[in-house]
Amino acid sequence: MSDQHDILIKELIKLLEGGGAHATLEDALNSIPADKLGIKPHGIPYSIWQLAEHIRIAQWDMLEFSKDASHQSPKWPDDYWPKEAAPADEATWNKTLEAIKADRKAFIELLRSGDIYAAIPHGDGQSILREALQIADHNAYHTSEIILLRRLLGIWK
Repeated sequence: MSDQHDILIKELIKLLEGGGAHATLEDALNSIPADKLGIKPHGIPYSIWQLAEHIRIAQWDMLEFSKDASHQSPKWPDDYWPKEAAPADEATWNKTLEAIKADRKAFIELLRSGDIYAAIPHGDGQSILREALQIADHNAYHTSEIILLRRLLGIWK
């Protein structure tokens, strides 16, 4: 691989993992009191739980689409957002957090494994590069919303 390609992969990984000039998704989701996960403050249409679960579902869908021609995406938008305002229990919350990390790790492995510019054979022009940028953009957007909700709830540093 060329030095330029290696630099691009390294920068994409940084983008996917977050940080730099911004808070990471892990920062945004860390140490949230369980009783705050399902609150929709000030007329906001979603809770922290719903945002975190939406991130998990969307990231999982982009990962699976990228590697599996038989993958069927959830129905947009209904199946990308949980109906419940709060997780059923702490185990459900923890499972969501673990899945976000595991799927991001799996996508990073996919990013390192091949031609990121080639069209995904079963897609309609998407590439691994495009999916990486979409995951990073989507997660950053919703990370900022989680931080805003935390500020409104008085639970952000």
